[in-house]
Amino acid sequence: MDWWHIRPIFDLDDQDCVEMERRIGEFVIMHSPSKRLITSVSKRLAVSNLQGWADLPDDLLHSIVALLGSSIDLLAFAATCRPWRAAFFSHPSKSTLCFSCPPVLIRKNPIQPPSNGHAKPQRFNLVDPSNTGTNYRCQIREGILQKFYFAGSSYGQLIFFRHRRCLVVDAFSGAEVSPPCLPELNHNVFEPYYCSTLTAPLASPSSRLLVSTKSSLFDWPVGSDSWSELKLSNVQVRQIVELNGQFIAMDDHMKIYTLQLAPQLGLQDLPIEWCGGKIPSMDSKPFLVVCRDMLLMVCYSLVSLLRGSSFCTLHRLEMSTNPAKWVEMKKLDNWALFVAADIRTPPFSCVNPERWGGRTNCLYYTHHSEPWGVRWLGNEPDLTKDPSASRDLVFGRNMWRYPQSLWVYPSMFYSDGK
Repeated sequence: MDWWHIRPIFDLDDQDCVEMERRIGEFVIMHSPSKRLITSVSKRLAVSNLQGWADLPDDLLHSIVALLGSSIDLLAFAATCRPWRAAFFSHPSKSTLCFSCPPVLIRKNPIQPPSNGHAKPQRFNLVDPSNTGTNYRCQIREGILQKFYFAGSSYGQLIFFRHRRCLVVDAFSGAEVSPPCLPELNHNVFEPYYCSTLTAPLASPSSRLLVSTKSSLFDWPVGSDSWSELKLSNVQVRQIVELNGQFIAMDDHMKIYTLQLAPQLGLQDLPIEWCGGKIPSMDSKPFLVVCRDMLLMVCYSLVSLLRGSSFCTLHRLEMSTNPAKWVEMKKLDNWALFVAADIRTPPFSCVNPERWGGRTNCLYYTHHSEPWGVRWLGNEPDLTKDPSASRDLVFGRNMWRYPQSLWVYPSMFYSDGK
């Protein structure tokens, strides 16, 4: 049984239920030729069991999808029956679902004391920010979590390595894909994996797995039997994102490149100017995040935080100019960002977070002692001084050998359902 079958089909509050009933009523009135039919359909929808619900029209089901502000509720919706699953995949705004609801947190459980002299295996649970009472078991094999090194996440998949062997594992179902082994790396000397990402969902015919090391960028077309290699000189690719169909890479010196996939792998330096404000230090741990059609660079400083000044700085890449420019932003209206402790996990953005109980212009970050912490972005006063904020939690990012708590969207959000 799939893990999401254990929760109710819907977890809507009273206001959402009223709105869903209103939309059902509007649809029935608009599409019914007589009062008799309205009464008949209304009685049919009022039954306590699910009989007849599988026959609801797609327009109505799409309206229901629009009311679900939770990744787990959307999964439950799609798992209800075949017609509802088809309606989920045919939703006209499905490609933007990852911007309209928060990601799910894969949280590493607190370490359990040994029992009978044997340490308990590390376990991970799934936590939904829109309903913190949710707590589901992660389905990834314990052997992977214990023996493989974490190297990144992408399109709902977690990427692991053990020396040259690679595994791509669905974060929710635990399904595994095993690419061919990487070529020899520096005569078997361990080389860290700085960045690992897919260029498209695994099922896509254009999907490729990109892996960055100290001296190379490797490319595996999903389903093929070999990797190609791009030798790098004084460049360490730390992050790769997709913006409007174009892949953009950033190295460890905040330099930006356009990434070419075909006919062969290549990096092209993208000249960029800094417009206004102070250029962030390389010590500010910068990361890129996509907000629909915007590319942001977020830099944070623990020193600034201790001094009581701005915790984060925001810059937006303006590509309509030549050269392109980083333009400073004072705040991020209507958006919230989600970032994990491992620098190889992609940050996410969510629009109108108040819809599920979140805050705009805030950074949600994972922490080992709490599910997550929250801080203001830009030049807002620090959130820890807000009376409604929880206790102060230090935010930091690094590379970890084993997976830490991280944010992820279900792979089904990126699939076409075929």
